[in-house]
Amino acid sequence: MLRQQDVGHRIVVRRIVGIREGRPLFSDALGELVELSETHLTLATAQGRLRVPVTEVHRAKRVPPTRRPTAAAVIELELASDEAWPAAVRGRLGDWLLRAADGWSGRANSALPVGDPDRPLPAALDAVERWYADLGQPAMVNTPLPLAAPVGAELDARGWGSRPPVLVQTVPLAALPPAAPAPADSPPVELAAAPSDDWLAIAAGRKGGLPDAARHVLTAVGQVRFAHVYAGGTLLAIGRGTVTGQGRWLGLSLIEVRPEARRQGLAGRVVRALADWGATAGASRAFLQVEQRNTAAVALYRTLGFTTHHTYLTRTAPR
Repeated sequence: MLRQQDVGHRIVVRRIVGIREGRPLFSDALGELVELSETHLTLATAQGRLRVPVTEVHRAKRVPPTRRPTAAAVIELELASDEAWPAAVRGRLGDWLLRAADGWSGRANSALPVGDPDRPLPAALDAVERWYADLGQPAMVNTPLPLAAPVGAELDARGWGSRPPVLVQTVPLAALPPAAPAPADSPPVELAAAPSDDWLAIAAGRKGGLPDAARHVLTAVGQVRFAHVYAGGTLLAIGRGTVTGQGRWLGLSLIEVRPEARRQGLAGRVVRALADWGATAGASRAFLQVEQRNTAAVALYRTLGFTTHHTYLTRTAPR
């Protein structure tokens, strides 16, 4: 039988769905285990979330994860993410993207080495270093794995450092759980096309400031919404949603709840509100990026059905 250690992993469940001529009828379900209690288990399947009473479970076990995403799938998602977090200064090196935003956030200030740089790898990385040197800021390279493993190996040889691993996680919007009924006195989630000053203040506190280039990153997207949850005139929770990647992908970022308002379900409600907006705008899947060491956030997103598509490392040039 399953244990709490299996939450977050891919499982198969054989459940009893009826009786015919005195014999049980079975149905199999395959998906990621997102919740396990004494009475129920919940899977995120390709068809949506499935909640199964333990009394109906005939057999359940962990199975190997799905195969790694193709290079094309990783590139598609990385480019959708780039659209959702657009750097103010941009350049190209063949297919590679060069991005800068006054040092605000790693994603907006790193090269994205996907595709062909139109030159040998060592020469490409030399060009990356020169581009950032001309801007007067340190060079960084965002390496999606395993796609950019050759780039990572060359950076290792050059003595580059690495920031903590980041999980790029996805979920079909149809698999997100429905919003739990909110108490009558619970503040609503409000979506706006622009962030309020209070919203920007919380974002600045999380990201360590908010230069003009940061405002460009946050707002220079064709389809974007900013979630606000106010109570008594105080902004308790925020979030940001974008629709990019030819309208397929809802990108979630800056899901933040003030410390005094945590553990009240506000983060989940913000995600659900942005997901509803994204689905209305035509998106079918959601993605987000979360540091692997942020265990609280990873656990939250697991309960919402998110699974890891791929990982990346932000590599930093030696000083």
